[in-house]
Amino acid sequence: MNARAAKAPARRPARARRAGTLTRDEIHELFSRLAELNPKPTTELEYRTPFELLVAVILSAQATDVGVNKATRRLFPVAGTPRKILELGEDGLKRYISTIGLFNAKAKNVVATCRILLERHGGEVPRDRAALEALPGVGRKTANVVLNTAFGEPTIAVDTHIFRVANRTGLAPGKDVRAVEDGLLRRVPEEFLHDAHHWLILHGRYVCKARRPECPACAIRDLCRFPDKTPA
Repeated sequence: MNARAAKAPARRPARARRAGTLTRDEIHELFSRLAELNPKPTTELEYRTPFELLVAVILSAQATDVGVNKATRRLFPVAGTPRKILELGEDGLKRYISTIGLFNAKAKNVVATCRILLERHGGEVPRDRAALEALPGVGRKTANVVLNTAFGEPTIAVDTHIFRVANRTGLAPGKDVRAVEDGLLRRVPEEFLHDAHHWLILHGRYVCKARRPECPACAIRDLCRFPDKTPA
């Protein structure tokens, strides 16, 4: 063995070379593919106004979009404004949302939110994170959804689906939702930032599922760092 061969570093296994986060070029390719499959992604919650979206997102906590839509299809034609929901009151609102989990607490929060919107914001949904997070039942994730979907802000609301996709793929690994959110905001190219939230949540909901991801049908499987991909 010559000296050059003796000093050459050993080749690492394929999985080790693929470990870690995606490169900048790989991230651009990932979102390019998702954009090609779905050029205009949006929420699956049904709404007509920023207020209806706000209410729908509050109701969607620990509930499915399908279940929320079934309830709001009955609610919004009757009470689609803060004043109308206040006229219903908590008991009246509960009759419309009783099929949704935690409906008692959600009815209380929605009615309290409507009162604040009328008293402090002229009945309009504020385009301000601090003002949104001051509303009952509204946390950072809900505020991000409203800012992104209703007002076009480049925010990313990290739910369980986005948290899973960001960690599995190596797009923006993080130990908690805020770390993942901050990582995504740093790493997602600006041209994709507005729609990234919707692409990632839909990918996690329908392809990168928690129990059995649809890896063979995944459009980004060759970029993904997940070591336990579902075999064909």
